[in-house]
Amino acid sequence: MDPVTHGLTGVMLSNLFPRKKGTLLVALFASLAPDLDYVTRFWGTEVFLRYHRGITHGIGALLLVPLLVGIAARRAYRGRLLFFVMLSYLCYGVHIAMDLMTQYPTRVLSPLDWSAYSLGIAFIIDPYVSAAIVLAILFSMRKSVNRRLASLICILFLIVYLFGRFYIKGKVEDYLRTELDEYHYSLYPLPNDFFRWWFVTRSGDLYKVGFVDLLTETVCVKRVLNYTERIPEIKESKQLRTVRNFLYFAQKPYAEVKRQDGETIVTWHELSYGFFPGDHFIARVRFDRMGRVREEYFRF
Repeated sequence: MDPVTHGLTGVMLSNLFPRKKGTLLVALFASLAPDLDYVTRFWGTEVFLRYHRGITHGIGALLLVPLLVGIAARRAYRGRLLFFVMLSYLCYGVHIAMDLMTQYPTRVLSPLDWSAYSLGIAFIIDPYVSAAIVLAILFSMRKSVNRRLASLICILFLIVYLFGRFYIKGKVEDYLRTELDEYHYSLYPLPNDFFRWWFVTRSGDLYKVGFVDLLTETVCVKRVLNYTERIPEIKESKQLRTVRNFLYFAQKPYAEVKRQDGETIVTWHELSYGFFPGDHFIARVRFDRMGRVREEYFRF
C-alpha cells in the first residue's frame, strides 16, 4: 500500500489502545518505519526498486525494529515497555501484511530468504481500503462513538474486502484457464476494478498479455511476445547495473530489441505493469554500432 494509507492505518490502530502519552506517535512511526528504505531513492530509481520492500519488510526487521521502537518510547514517555512494544509490533506487522496484498514484490522472509512474495489481490493504491480507514478515524473522533469498536469494524471490513478480492482473483484465473491453453498464468489487479484483471501467460518462450473480464466473460489478448536471449546485446545488457537492479525487482521481465540509425536499443519491460500506457517500469540500454554501451537508464 502507499505511505499515506500506512500512516492512516497507524492512526486507526492506535484507537485500539488506551489513550496514553505517545500512543499515537509510536503507532504512526511503527506503521511507517518499514518504508524507511525510501532513502535508497537518493542512489537512483533502479536502486530504490532493488531495495524497497527488502530488509525493512522482512522477518528480521519485524522481530527487531518494533522492540527498539518500544524501548525508545518507554524511555521517552515513561510508559510500560510491554504496552509500547505490543503497539509497535502490531503496526509494523500490519504494514508488512498490507504490502503483501499488492502485486509489488515483498521480501518478507529476509534476511533468511531473499525471495519475493506477493498475493497480488489489490492495487498499490486502493481507494476502498483508504476510505474505510479514514471513515473509521473520523467516526472515532465523535464522543458518542466507541473508537475501539469503530476500528474493529474497519478491520473486519478490510479482512472481508481483501478475502473477497482473493476469491474473485481465483474465479478469474479459473475462467482464464478455460479460454487460454497456456503453461503459466499470472493475474494482476487493475486500479479501482474488481472483475477486470491484467494477465500474463507464458508457454515456453511465448508470452501473452492482456485483459480478462469475469463480469462480461471476455478475454482480450493485447500482445503476443516471443522472448529470446540469442541476441548478444540482450545478454550483455543483463550484466549492466541498471538492468541487474531491474531484473531483481521484475516478476515478468521481457526484452525488446530495436535497431535504428546504427544503434541497438534493448528495452526491458516489466509485463506485470504492462497495462500502464506509455513507457513505464522499463530499463533501456543503447549500444552504438560497435556494440559499446552509450546510455542506460530506468523509467518508472
